[in-house]
Amino acid sequence: MNGRPAVRARGDAPPRRRGGMYMLPSLFTAVNIGAGYFAITQTISAISRSAPSHLDLAAMAILFAIPFDALDGRIARLTNTCSEFGKELDSLADIITFGVAPSLLAFVWGFHFLPHSINAQLRMHLVQAGAFFCFLFLLSGAARLARFNISHDPQPRNPGRADRKYFVGMPIPAAAGLLAASVHLCWGIPVEAWWFSILWLCLVGLSGFLMVSTWRFWSGKEINLTRRQPFQLIVVVAIVFYVLLRYSNVMLFVVALAYMFSGIWARAAYSWSRRRRRRPAGASGANPHAEPDPLSHL
Repeated sequence: MNGRPAVRARGDAPPRRRGGMYMLPSLFTAVNIGAGYFAITQTISAISRSAPSHLDLAAMAILFAIPFDALDGRIARLTNTCSEFGKELDSLADIITFGVAPSLLAFVWGFHFLPHSINAQLRMHLVQAGAFFCFLFLLSGAARLARFNISHDPQPRNPGRADRKYFVGMPIPAAAGLLAASVHLCWGIPVEAWWFSILWLCLVGLSGFLMVSTWRFWSGKEINLTRRQPFQLIVVVAIVFYVLLRYSNVMLFVVALAYMFSGIWARAAYSWSRRRRRRPAGASGANPHAEPDPLSHL
């Protein structure tokens, strides 16, 4: 009689621990939302206060949220605590931190502080175009998240290696990280040159386009964190993290820009190889008995 309750109590322990494990991914998502909220408040504060410090803090908050966004899903899979609630919460967190926050930051940093000394008509057009392109960035991010949620096994237009997994379109954290890293590269000092605003306009528009594209981007999902890694790899990872933190202004921008161009390069290389494979087929279909064209040498 006395032994049975003890056995039942021990049997009840795993569900309680399991319930606590379900909270762990949500805590990472909550940090993600908090970073996005902090970035929004800092961007708003930059309008009426010291702009560079607040804008730089906003950019760093967005960059800080990226690893937490990557870890919440991995932790949920490793602990077998995936849930529909967690997926929906993660999507809502992403649209706040990597959609609303970077689009607002991109507009305030790149267009709001343009000096009134430049041509008034040009300034008005740049501000209006900046507001529109930043809205398109937000809309593209929302569409990218919606497509990701409903796609079970999406295939990019330019398929890569069969043993690797890819994102279809640039992930919204990567696009937001590119904008935030650009602001952090300049220490948050707002744009005051009209020609730089045009370059910024192109970068914001390109980021939005890459999110809704069907081009492949490396996902890193083949990295297995459960395997035992050698000590040498731990040292390499520690050195990389040190360099990223020590020279964050330059290194984070370089990493974000390289990731963006990796998707563009993959698409261009695929198109080039596809045209190259088609050339022999077209050449073999030519009529060998046809008379030569006298103007072919021109």
